Amino acid sequence: MNKSADDISSSHAQDTDHSHGSFFGRRKGHKLRNHQADLIEHLLPRLTLDPGSADSSDPAALFDAPVREMRLEIGFGGGEHLAAEALAYPQTGFIGCEPYVNGMAKILSLIEAHNITNIRLFAGDAAELLAWAHASSFKRIDLIHPDPWPKRRHWKRRFVQDATIKQMSRILSPAGEFRFVCDIDDYCSWTLMHMQRSKDFAWTAERADDWRRPWPHYTMTRYGRKAEREGRKAAYLIFKRADV
Repeated sequence: MNKSADDISSSHAQDTDHSHGSFFGRRKGHKLRNHQADLIEHLLPRLTLDPGSADSSDPAALFDAPVREMRLEIGFGGGEHLAAEALAYPQTGFIGCEPYVNGMAKILSLIEAHNITNIRLFAGDAAELLAWAHASSFKRIDLIHPDPWPKRRHWKRRFVQDATIKQMSRILSPAGEFRFVCDIDDYCSWTLMHMQRSKDFAWTAERADDWRRPWPHYTMTRYGRKAEREGRKAAYLIFKRADV
């Protein structure tokens, strides 16, 4: 979820363990600045997706202007990638899922600064969002630098699981894609193993550079730059929904 070491170790952090969800950990990091707190209070409610009331059969209705397709980014961290994609594809509707208050504050600042109108936000558990979404309603799902939960006893907390893969297959349109970026070898191997044993997806890589290099026009996140400085190489994995 694009968390820096400072975000994770902040003395303001509050631990929250979600025993039934796809995200676990801290929902709050550094104390918000006054303007960030104001955005959380006044802008976030206008952009928030409420699965309890929103119509999943027509997610495009969430936006003021018509959109041609829908995309989802899970755990968008500081929001650099999500904001850049929304600006590059103004006729695509984006939903960003992020349970961390600081991440929400950062994306709200970008939305305000660039007057982005095609993003809606969900400040909760990604599993709830996947369950809400209508079949074949998304063209693409991105998961970029997620928390790897390296300890074995925490592996069940990783987002990529058989159950979430099945849900992603359900909500992706035919030939829709799941894109995964990670600089932790173990989680990359874990993801490949789970995705390749699923009949619902096919890995698109044909040569090493297809996964060693970012896809065209990829926006590097703050966490991605930090990983590069520290000598960690990310894998860029693209899985296409199989025609089954």
